[in-house]
Amino acid sequence: MDTNIVIALFILIIPVFNFLFLGLLGSKMSEKTAGTIGTVGLGIVALLSYITAYNYFFGYGKVDGVYLPISEGFEWLRFTEHLHIDLGILLDPISIMMLVVVSTVSFMVHLYSIGYMHGEKGFQRYFSFLSLFSFAMLGLVVATNIFQMYIFWELVGVSSYLLIGFYYTKPSAVAASKKAFIVTRFADLGFLVGILLLSYFTKTFDFAQICDTSATGAILSNNVTTTFLGFSVISWAMALIFIGGAGKSAMLPLHIWLPDAMEGPTPVSALIHAATMVVAGVFLVARLFPVYYFFTPTVLQIIGYLGAATSLFAALVACTQTDIKRVLAFSTISQIAYMLVALGVSKYGAEHEAGLGYMASMFHLFTHAFFKSLLFLAAGAIIHAVHSNEMGDMGGLRKYLPITHITFLIACLSIAGIPPFSGFFSKDEILVAAFEHDKILFVCQYLVAGLTAFYMFRLYYSIFWGKETHYHHTPHEAGLNMTIPLLFLAFLTVVTGFIPFADLITTDGKPMEIHTVWEVAIPSVLVGLVGIAIATYMYKKPTLMPDKVSNSLGGFYKATAKKFYFDELYIFVTKKIIFNGISTPIAWFDRHVVDGFMDLQATISNGVSAKIKGLQSGHVQQYVWVFAVSVFIIAGLVIFLPL
Repeated sequence: MDTNIVIALFILIIPVFNFLFLGLLGSKMSEKTAGTIGTVGLGIVALLSYITAYNYFFGYGKVDGVYLPISEGFEWLRFTEHLHIDLGILLDPISIMMLVVVSTVSFMVHLYSIGYMHGEKGFQRYFSFLSLFSFAMLGLVVATNIFQMYIFWELVGVSSYLLIGFYYTKPSAVAASKKAFIVTRFADLGFLVGILLLSYFTKTFDFAQICDTSATGAILSNNVTTTFLGFSVISWAMALIFIGGAGKSAMLPLHIWLPDAMEGPTPVSALIHAATMVVAGVFLVARLFPVYYFFTPTVLQIIGYLGAATSLFAALVACTQTDIKRVLAFSTISQIAYMLVALGVSKYGAEHEAGLGYMASMFHLFTHAFFKSLLFLAAGAIIHAVHSNEMGDMGGLRKYLPITHITFLIACLSIAGIPPFSGFFSKDEILVAAFEHDKILFVCQYLVAGLTAFYMFRLYYSIFWGKETHYHHTPHEAGLNMTIPLLFLAFLTVVTGFIPFADLITTDGKPMEIHTVWEVAIPSVLVGLVGIAIATYMYKKPTLMPDKVSNSLGGFYKATAKKFYFDELYIFVTKKIIFNGISTPIAWFDRHVVDGFMDLQATISNGVSAKIKGLQSGHVQQYVWVFAVSVFIIAGLVIFLPL
């Protein structure tokens, strides 16, 4: 077995060992021991991921100037002569990039959680679940085939459910975990149906074969003409597969679970709902990008427009939320949608920046993971200090939390697209790709960029400036195990934008020549600065301006604050229509008609039995008498009735 595959195998083995060890024996060990085992394990995983990335990008991965995938596995289940499910490991540019992202953020979250979760009931269980999630996410990104990905996809959903509902005595946390699980299960049903359709036509689950257009091109091209409701069967298959991704990545209208998922511990939000699980949909589209681009371009275009609508919707909602974690949740939805817009406008190949959108999407996934997890962990430090999630309970914290203040500011500048922070470089490439291929999406994303800068600095000023709240106790910085992850992620937020990403990750593995398009970059920075300036004017010092603006917007502001009533719409559909309008009549029919008919049969049987049970009395005299009477009756009938 290839040495690099062995290293990747250990990347998977270590977290699953941590999960089993801490899950089975964690209750018998102290918090310090359990936290150390979990953190050291993920630290080793992160180190192995860096070694794998270095060896691949600067060693064996590049052959004749092209990055080629390597994979190894074995057959697990065989269905037909051609169709079988394998288990294995696939190493290519995007899987290795995701290994680095998942392992880095997971390691930081483990370290941070030692301090944040100190004294919590179920501390050892928490670290066990973190390791389970890390294993599931790492397994998902290195899967060699789409069915193996689906297995880990579902395991990610289970571990997310466990972590969101960690505070299982808290009704809101239990409701949030169930909501996340149910919504994503509906989406995953579409994913499964899409997998079955795609594999039926391609006769394989393997990514390499599916995405090899020279091998599957003829098969897929033939079935492009097979239509259902105006779309080709392959288009339906790829659209259904994307529904699974839309559920995990919280795209409209399947976004409703992510804001409620903030009921879980804040480090969980940083790991699952900022940097890893929620980008699974983006990774899925990127993994199958050749199929989307060459055979279902309409579906790819729909993905782009859905991403634009979601990014604008989430940015507007984020401007009105008062819970700092919910602001970051809607920010996450908006930024992930940004990545899908980039994929939607991308072409295939490195020539003339054709695949710029693909590269930009993966670049933004990479940079966003670090600055958004930094924002969530900084939010955790703030909540840890003031014991509240509400912006109204904060203010003037910059002098109490200097490290958190600076790191939070760095992350805000990055997400606002201000150079030289990493968010500027990745977001700028997305805007350039949109500018070159779809002006409508370009204008939409420019607007979203301005809104992003505004709501992030609204959040920043409300927490660290504004009117200082009278705190019951003096807020203070957390311990080193919470501040070190903040500093490290802030460092990555500053430097990762300078990585030559276009040389490493492209649609076809060939390096791409890119350059700064100043006619796009300068206005995008100015838009961000305008958003920051408006937020500064409205929120740096206490003013009546926010109230005046919200009152002037009237119903629109109210609708935005209520998240455009999506939750109310779902409740109406489920409770009023499905439960009351459909389920209740069906339940009445089942109870009164189906059960009533069966009860009637039982009543008739009991009545008849009661009438005839005397025939089986057990008295011999009665039997003789009945026998004699019967003989006389039969004899009389034979004698007196004509034949």
